[in-house]
Amino acid sequence: MHKINKQLSEKQKKAMSAGAIAIFILFTLAVFWFVGRPMLEMIGQPEQFRQWVDGHGFWGRLAFIGMMVLQVFIAIIPGEPLEMAAGYAFGMVEGTFLCLISVTIGGYLVFIFVRTWGMKAVEVFFPREKIRSLRFLHRSPRRDALFFLIFIIPGTPKDLLSYVAGLTDMKVGVWLLISSLARLPSIVTSTVGGDALGMQNYLFAAVVFAITLAISGLGLLIYRRICAVQRQKNEADPPEEQI
Repeated sequence: MHKINKQLSEKQKKAMSAGAIAIFILFTLAVFWFVGRPMLEMIGQPEQFRQWVDGHGFWGRLAFIGMMVLQVFIAIIPGEPLEMAAGYAFGMVEGTFLCLISVTIGGYLVFIFVRTWGMKAVEVFFPREKIRSLRFLHRSPRRDALFFLIFIIPGTPKDLLSYVAGLTDMKVGVWLLISSLARLPSIVTSTVGGDALGMQNYLFAAVVFAITLAISGLGLLIYRRICAVQRQKNEADPPEEQI
């Protein structure tokens, strides 16, 4: 009788877990449809966005932080338009500062979310193949350094890395340091370009974006090379519960 109750309890836990994930998927889709799309449409009109921010003062800045946190957490929303909009609306210095605060808060929420729900939470946004392609980060003795290196390279899939970090035993303080400081170069290039657009310095903005695009392309090649080298060093399959 005790075994039956235990089995029922395990089945109930699995059912509750599956139900929670299903609800979260529906919630994510709803947030993207009703909040994400209108948000991106507003960002797509930078002059109107700047006027809206100026008209709301402190609350406009708080709303922007909320948008950025949502972008980090809901990985299907692109982050670069928001970072460029921050440079356009707030200038390079304040825009960078607001983005840095936002990604730190968002990174913390993602980390805690994944620590609570595990692999199923990550699979809401990314296929298992992509997650397992980074399994070398779980077992590498230089894991934290690798995370920082990959994160600081422009063009790498930072949203995926943010979710994968929660699957490791990395300390939350270390993760927050990596996810904030290592994002800085990418944020600065976006806010500098947005600031140049806001100042109507279109030639400088074009140069910044062209250089950023070239660096991102090179960064993507470096990232793929790092992954390939690390996979060769870790040919043995990890336990199923790991990445």
